Amino acid sequence: MKTRVREYRAGCGITQEKLAETVGVRRETIIFLEKGKYNPSLRLAHHVARALGVGIEEIFSFDDE
Repeated sequence: MKTRVREYRAGCGITQEKLAETVGVRRETIIFLEKGKYNPSLRLAHHVARALGVGIEEIFSFDDE
């Protein structure tokens, strides 16, 4: 899975800690999401996208490329 969480988070000026707090996970989860080493649940993907003000499909790519 490809992710653009870091790009959108940085663009919004939000720290990993603040994003984690906002979506109710640990900072380590955000780190793993940004590195593409963690596949989020649909609920978490929705919360992250909403916190960053974009759609899920703009942040996460589920294509096998």
